[in-house]
Amino acid sequence: MSEPHPDMEAIVSDVPPLHTLSVEEARAGYADYLSVERPPASLADVQDSVVPGPDGSVPIRVYTPDGPGPFPVLVWMHGGGFLLGDVESYDPVCRVLADELDCIVVSPDYRLAPEHPFPAGLRDCYATVEWAATRTEILGADSDRLIVGGDSAGGNLAAAVSLLARDKGGPDIDYQVLVYPTTTFSYEFADGGDDDAGYFITEPDLRWSWEHYLERDIDGMSPYASPLRARDLSGLPPATVLTATFDPLQEEGIAYAERLADHGVAVEHTNYDDMIHSFFTNVAEPRVERAWEAVSEIDAHLRDAFDRETEVERLLAA
Repeated sequence: MSEPHPDMEAIVSDVPPLHTLSVEEARAGYADYLSVERPPASLADVQDSVVPGPDGSVPIRVYTPDGPGPFPVLVWMHGGGFLLGDVESYDPVCRVLADELDCIVVSPDYRLAPEHPFPAGLRDCYATVEWAATRTEILGADSDRLIVGGDSAGGNLAAAVSLLARDKGGPDIDYQVLVYPTTTFSYEFADGGDDDAGYFITEPDLRWSWEHYLERDIDGMSPYASPLRARDLSGLPPATVLTATFDPLQEEGIAYAERLADHGVAVEHTNYDDMIHSFFTNVAEPRVERAWEAVSEIDAHLRDAFDRETEVERLLAA
């Protein structure tokens, strides 16, 4: 397909290029883009709390779906280029994820650049995952089903948290969901910096984001900033990686999925050929059906992965 889906063209047609805005203007515009008109999904419980972080408390919001449980717990790291977004603006997305995936969703309000450059936000997300891994009984969660996930910059953070957990012998993460993740700062996949109208985010926007996130270019060499640069990806949790054709992050997302597979990690990758960056967040209002297809796909992958794990455990116990 040679053009983005009309649903997405209509939604982002009036969005100005991020790199032409101040950080404050971009934050306000992103919050407006994520705002919804209809009531969000109804859940059994939604609670605000804090968890101990490396530099003070990290605010979180916990979403519990209806049902008897115990539920998987999903720590969802919001997108926004490391500069934009927060718990409030991602509330509709997290409600849908909790409801549709039958997961307890924990949403960390991690620190944003440029006020708090790398690795501050990553440290907050890792602390949240550590907290969730030790609170499964209180949360009504299944201790054998801990998932990390995120979209865009949140996908980067989820991938980096998985690397950190492996390297530090930290929480036992069972699955990672990476939605059009940014995986490297080095622009090796750049195609010339087109400022294409209707694509929501472009290569100049990515550069603007990374310039605010990293204090120094050398920081981008860290695999915890650029997971694609990690020498060894073995031993990481199974992954779902979603990409979109009309997205400057498509190729690096595909490259990361391929490298995970090359290092023995079970990977489910799907490219949405008529979608642009940001399509996944349109699961609320205005509703984009392809976003709901993506949520359903994630749900199927999680169920398959955990069903296989249960069957292996049953066979080992026999």
